Amino acid sequence: MQQLERRIGAARRQAGDAKAAGDQAVDAPFVRNAQVAGRASHALGDRQRTVDVGAGQNGRKFLAPVAGHGVLDAEQRFAERSGDCPQAGVARLVAIDVVELLEKVDIGENQAERRFKTQTALPFGGQRFVEMPAIRDAGQAIERGQFLAAAKVLKDTSALPAVCGRVCPQEKQCESRCVHLKMNKPAVAIGYLERFAADYERQSGNISIPEKDPANGIKVAVVGSGPAGLSFAGDMAKKGFDVTVFEALHEIGGVLKYGIPEFRLPNAIVDVEIENLQKMGVKFVADCIVGKTIGVKELEKQGFKGIFVASGAGLPNFMNIPGENALNIMSSNEYLTRVNLMDAANPHTDTPINLGKNVVVVGGGNTAMDSCRTAKRLGANVTLVYRRSEAEMPARLEEVKHAKEEGITFLTLHNPKEYEADEKGAVKSVILDVMQLGEPDASGRRRPEATGETIKLECDQVIVAVGVSPNPLVPQSIEGLELGRKNTIAVNEQMQSSQPAIYAGGDIVRGGATVILAMGDGRKAALNMAQQLKPEA
Repeated sequence: MQQLERRIGAARRQAGDAKAAGDQAVDAPFVRNAQVAGRASHALGDRQRTVDVGAGQNGRKFLAPVAGHGVLDAEQRFAERSGDCPQAGVARLVAIDVVELLEKVDIGENQAERRFKTQTALPFGGQRFVEMPAIRDAGQAIERGQFLAAAKVLKDTSALPAVCGRVCPQEKQCESRCVHLKMNKPAVAIGYLERFAADYERQSGNISIPEKDPANGIKVAVVGSGPAGLSFAGDMAKKGFDVTVFEALHEIGGVLKYGIPEFRLPNAIVDVEIENLQKMGVKFVADCIVGKTIGVKELEKQGFKGIFVASGAGLPNFMNIPGENALNIMSSNEYLTRVNLMDAANPHTDTPINLGKNVVVVGGGNTAMDSCRTAKRLGANVTLVYRRSEAEMPARLEEVKHAKEEGITFLTLHNPKEYEADEKGAVKSVILDVMQLGEPDASGRRRPEATGETIKLECDQVIVAVGVSPNPLVPQSIEGLELGRKNTIAVNEQMQSSQPAIYAGGDIVRGGATVILAMGDGRKAALNMAQQLKPEA
């Protein structure tokens, strides 16, 4: 124990030197390349909690101090239930305040999300991440303790690193290409690394603004302030363009604000990203519906040489079954927007929502999980109804796990057939078809088929989360614009529409996509529009 305390003391002094020098490397031997075992303990007593960070390069085990931000408390409760605490990557260790360097960093997770991920050491050397140089370079910077440098690297290729680190399905994207998977080991926690670096920079107060080309005086407009629009705006601002973003709602952020609950993506995180764009010169106009408040032709008259449409997919889908018009049956779009943006859970607001006691959520995607977990936080008993099995759920495994941990009841292989209302017209029960899985359909998942058996489930509120479609207002207001399926905008590989000055991306093109895919569309559109408007850009 004395040896441990001496080692921790030396690491703290080293961290203090690094903090005084700005953002120099923290080269504590038990931090670098340590493989995390993740076993919580109280080796230094009640006030100084510790986490066993496992065996380092020399094969010895060390304990790293953890500041009392409540993170370990949740981890320990989880460990007590499961018998063993999951493992964490080095970045997750750093993110809970190793050697006190990050004592002011609040990870901001809810109780269910305060989980260490089963990860191993950071393999950022050599050529392992040659296909993803930004991830490699940022990882190496984190490994050296140069956290601000890591954040700067990430911001060169991502306009919203703190957002992506929280909501993007890394397990299907960057982490799915991790070399550790080829060695039958868990992938590196790239998402948590990205999240940590962005959080550290934000709370350090040393937020870097990407370098910009000289202003070229060319005006471009962005329709929608969701992930595609913000990504496009950031890249165009870097290239010296005069960018204005038009948002239909009163809050900037699009689906990042109205569609994702604060327990998964705090609004404060989104606000900081928006402020960074404003510092780069991007202008925002709220409460402005392009196609109604102002038309595309009017924008062109105001001197906008290029327009990027990223208005998203805000039109909810319903199932068109009997009784679906009963009171207290609503789309997930309406439910989440009213709770997230309009404080509708507060009975004293202008438009309060009816709070259900027995809520049914229909669907199996991330939006359905968000709706379930929101209803649970508002005091309801929540049942998720999904027509396929859990294995076919499109939601992230992490979101499914969190929902279960929070007490959501999963009723798979069931599908609403009819709703029944009481004498006041409010829903009182749902009749469910019992389903079975047949042959795979176009999505590759096995097709759900009704067995002929039904059950009745009592409920006083239903939230339908079975997908969304693009709102036709914007695309139909642009004369001569070629449209695709369900009012999506048809674009070429450069994200350019049939109108040469109009580009589009995100859900308005894809009909529904992840945040990272929408951001990718924005970046691609920015690259190609910049080359069109200013060939030397």
